[in-house]
Amino acid sequence: MIPPTFAPTSGAGIPGQTRRLARGALLVGLCLVAREAPALETRSVSGPVEVRVELSPDEPVIGDPMILHIEALAEPGVEVLMPAFGEALDRFRIVDFVPRESLTPEGQTLHSQRYTLQSPSSGEHTLPPILLEFVDHRPGQVATPDDLDAYEILTESLPFQIASVVPDSASADLSPPMEPLSLSRGNGVLWQWILGGGFLLALASVFFVRTWRNWSAKAAVRTAWQMADSELQALLSGPLPQGANTSVFFVELSGIVRRYLENRFSVRSPELTTERFLEEVSGSPDLGRPHQLLLQEFLSQCDLVKFAHVVPSPDSVRETIRKARRFVDETRDETETPGSPSVSSSSSSSSSSSSSESGSPVEGSAP
Repeated sequence: MIPPTFAPTSGAGIPGQTRRLARGALLVGLCLVAREAPALETRSVSGPVEVRVELSPDEPVIGDPMILHIEALAEPGVEVLMPAFGEALDRFRIVDFVPRESLTPEGQTLHSQRYTLQSPSSGEHTLPPILLEFVDHRPGQVATPDDLDAYEILTESLPFQIASVVPDSASADLSPPMEPLSLSRGNGVLWQWILGGGFLLALASVFFVRTWRNWSAKAAVRTAWQMADSELQALLSGPLPQGANTSVFFVELSGIVRRYLENRFSVRSPELTTERFLEEVSGSPDLGRPHQLLLQEFLSQCDLVKFAHVVPSPDSVRETIRKARRFVDETRDETETPGSPSVSSSSSSSSSSSSSESGSPVEGSAP
């Protein structure tokens, strides 16, 4: 029903100004309705770390993707150990996963994990508590409790409801089966040809779909070295970091090497401290002693910049970059020969690495 204020009179239409006012009121009402449906959220604080868990939308329908954000904001000098991939989420299907780590203007470290989830059923569900750990490297603070390797933070659970697409008024009674159809004898041969042709067409369709999927999967697969090489090229395309950008640069550089190790050797590095991670790597038969020492030197230099706030010299930055590039290149899969397209495409990054060893700036930087 049209409100009396906007009801047209006989022989006259709604004035243009009144129509604009009605449209503006409608937009304001829609914005207010959208703000009244926030996502589910819980926050937990323990010392220098604040954890936020958000699940949206707050009233999903079965089949809708649900976005789960896990964020941890830590003070400078505090190392946060995020949950392992899929931890406490085994009752949901994980469609996508994006981990990130960045620095705020105040020098705090923001760790985040973004999941895209789907539920197998409607009804009442609960997102279980999520466990995070942290180590306090700040001067004058106790790094870990006496009986534990790290401090622990356990978030609260989030109950939510997933609506069904079947209306409540739908009847659960099933109709009886219909009588079978009878085929006349004159059309029997024709129906046999139709059924046989349909069966052959179905087999050909299945074969075509499987072949196309296998081809698409092989074309989309990228090796651990290819992903690390492209990330290194993107990071080293700019000038050498200076000032506050140095810490951000070393966070990105160490993250590339850690992700490479996770993809190449199946080492779950994001949830381990540097000391525990090096102990894990030392028992791996895939890495020789020279590469273990090279990795230890590289991660130690990165920790000095990230947690001790040491400002490295340009030569030290170039040396750290050279160690990262050398470790990734020397431990790649042996099937990636120098003549393969993936390796030949990294010629620009290799030249950038050698220029770094000679003391020249990173590619794209000013002399």
